[in-house]
Amino acid sequence: MNYTYKSHIGRRKNNEDACRIPKTGDSLPFVAVADGMGGHRGGAVASRLVINGLGEELAHRKNPDDCTGAVKRAIETVNMDVFRAAQDDPALNNMGSTLVMAVLFPDHYLAANVGDSRLYHFDGRAVTQISRDHSLVELLLAQGHITPEEALHHPNKNIITRSVGLELRVEPDFYERPWKAGDILLLCSDGLSGSVSPAEMASILSNPTLSLEEMGDQMVSLALENGATDNITLVLAQKEGDRV
Repeated sequence: MNYTYKSHIGRRKNNEDACRIPKTGDSLPFVAVADGMGGHRGGAVASRLVINGLGEELAHRKNPDDCTGAVKRAIETVNMDVFRAAQDDPALNNMGSTLVMAVLFPDHYLAANVGDSRLYHFDGRAVTQISRDHSLVELLLAQGHITPEEALHHPNKNIITRSVGLELRVEPDFYERPWKAGDILLLCSDGLSGSVSPAEMASILSNPTLSLEEMGDQMVSLALENGATDNITLVLAQKEGDRV
C-alpha cells in the first residue's frame, strides 16, 4: 500500500487538524484524520490526543477477529482521554475533535467516523463518499428540510452533532467495504471537503501522470483556489497495483 498526507493551515492562525498514516511495525495499519475544536489551543490538543491515542491503542495490536470491537474500544478510550484533559484544565474546556479512520486489510477496509471529517473511495472511475456526516446540515437534509444544493451553502454547515471528547460517551459509525488494486481512499477534514467537489477530486485522482504525493498537493492547492478558509488536511491510501 502507498500513503501520503498533507496538512495546510489555510487562512487560520493555527492548525487544529492532525492525521496519521501507518508506521513501520504497525500490526494493525490504519489511516486517520482528526479536526479539533475548542479554541486554538483546545482544538490542537484534542486532535492530537485522538490521533496519538489511537496509535497507542491500535498500532501494536494483533489483527483481532473482532476488528470493529477493537476500534470501538480504542475510540472510547481516546474519547475519555480528551474529556478528562478538558476537565483537568479550564483552558481546554469544551474541546473536542472529529475523527475519520480506516483500518486497512488486503481485500477490504474497516472505517469509522465521528463528526464531519470524511472518507471517500475512488475506484478508478468515480469518487464515492463512504462516511456520513454527523452534522446539523446532514440531519436537515435527511429530514427533507433542505435540498442538497442548499446544504452546500447552508449558514450552519459547520455545526456538528457528534464529536470525540465533548461528552462521556461517543458513538462512532462503522463501514466495511472491499477494495481492489489501484483503489484510493481519501480521508479529509472539512477544509477540503467543503471546498473541493467529488468530481474535482476524481479528476485529480484519475490522472495517471500524477504520483500520490502530487495528487495531495493538487487537492490542497485547489481547495485554496476555491476559497477554503479552514485548515486543510488529507490522507491518501492506495492499494498497490495498477489503476483500473
